[in-house]
Amino acid sequence: MTERVMQEPTLLVLTALADAPRHGYAVAQEVKAMTGGRVTLRTGALYGALDRLLADGLIDVEREEVVDGRARRIFTLSPVGRERLAAEAERLAATAREAGRRLSAARPSAAGA
Repeated sequence: MTERVMQEPTLLVLTALADAPRHGYAVAQEVKAMTGGRVTLRTGALYGALDRLLADGLIDVEREEVVDGRARRIFTLSPVGRERLAAEAERLAATAREAGRRLSAARPSAAGA
């Protein structure tokens, strides 16, 4: 059975957690920075994604802390999440290589042909 193609928000959240554990707001800021501001995860969507990724075993809660009287969970990529992210990165890289190969091999067609 093959894994489903990862949706962009999932890919971005996992990528944001690949190099360091982060709390939710820091994940959102990292996604915004990684995409040059193209993607801004709304709070509901972000925490919904984090809950789903936790349930799917792709991320773990590294620790919980209280900051200014509010509970904060620090998330980290799980071993399974790291494997899935690596596989998705390779799939995307292979697609990009093929697109580049085809673009460089294609000759521009005459207008209207």
